[in-house]
Amino acid sequence: MIETTTLPNGMRLVCQHRPSRVVYCGLAVDAGTRDELDTESGMAHLIEHMSFKGTRHRRAIHIINRMEAVGGELNAYTSKEHTIYYCSTLRQHLRRAFDLLFDITLQSTYPQHELDHEREVVIDEIESYNDSPSELIYDDFEALLFPRHPLGRNILGQADALRQYQTADLQRFVSRLYHPSRMVLFVLGDVTMKQVVKATPSPIPEIQTHATAIWDETRVAKDRAPYPQEGIGDRMVVRAKGTHQSHVVIGTRAYPMGDPRHTGLYLLNNLLGGPGMNSRLNLALRERRGLVYTVESSLTGYTDTGVWTTYFGCDHTDVARCCRLVEQELRRLTDAPLSASALAAAKRQLKGQLALSWEQGENVAIGMGRRMLHLGNTQTLADLYETIDSLTSQQLWDIAGEIFVPDRLLTLRYS
Repeated sequence: MIETTTLPNGMRLVCQHRPSRVVYCGLAVDAGTRDELDTESGMAHLIEHMSFKGTRHRRAIHIINRMEAVGGELNAYTSKEHTIYYCSTLRQHLRRAFDLLFDITLQSTYPQHELDHEREVVIDEIESYNDSPSELIYDDFEALLFPRHPLGRNILGQADALRQYQTADLQRFVSRLYHPSRMVLFVLGDVTMKQVVKATPSPIPEIQTHATAIWDETRVAKDRAPYPQEGIGDRMVVRAKGTHQSHVVIGTRAYPMGDPRHTGLYLLNNLLGGPGMNSRLNLALRERRGLVYTVESSLTGYTDTGVWTTYFGCDHTDVARCCRLVEQELRRLTDAPLSASALAAAKRQLKGQLALSWEQGENVAIGMGRRMLHLGNTQTLADLYETIDSLTSQQLWDIAGEIFVPDRLLTLRYS
């Protein structure tokens, strides 16, 4: 059972009961890379790091030890549209976890001496990323897909900009965006909403320089620039990287996370290049021909758009052949609807994979908080099954004909 409520300050709470000695909880903050001003490159991610470096009540070492001392785990990550702070711990330490989560998100001081150290850690992270072309290519691809728009920004930011930031710069960003009405407290475990509310700090600390604004259920990124409608430009971009092999991403803009067609594309994506070794792309490029070690496809939903991609790495001389094979598999989906047996098999496999993933409590909890943050609702595994079961071959064919057509696809190659 999933329970929800909203506190007087606008913070939303969502709690899903699951028998377990462990609870998974966290705060989802409606602040990500696309919320940065032009002068704030990498700010959202840097603040995620700096939230562990000191608050009004704790020094960095105390933050580290607070959950570790009882065997718990505390972590965080930043995306284009949100920042998630999350914790897993034994149920009896829920109040301790809440106290720490609220402290690091709403009471951090971002001390300058810690900032001077931590920015170098982030710059090392950037350099490590630059040394991983199979990861870097996705950022470059989205920059091409969303030109001159915040969605095209690199989450880690630029080293030159990071070296300029002072404590006051981080405080301005937080005072603008880190606010209870822009947050969701999520909990998964053997607890009730009544227990969650009781364990929540009272009063909840708040950024004093930011006025309260109650969340509007009808809004979709009302304070964010909408994604660009203009054309993408060149359909084939090649960049010399001097890599041992070529890295290639083929993809296009897709549906927002709340679009009813998103689940249909999710199923098609799983069929094409999901985690199963029997995915069509893996069979075509690796199993039958031995052209690649890795080939995969992925789907990301944002609040007002989305991104579908397929990636492979291969020998430089095999790029054209691999691209033709990818195009061939896409044509199979656009030329004719899936047969009844193929559709049933795709649904069965996806539902099985989802059932296994639903056993990972941390991922389920984060997904629940993220969905409440951006869509204002929740979704159970049974809900998702029902949506998958309702998909028809005609619906999937229509989606394939809209997303996988050649004149929509952009190709980025590192060589």
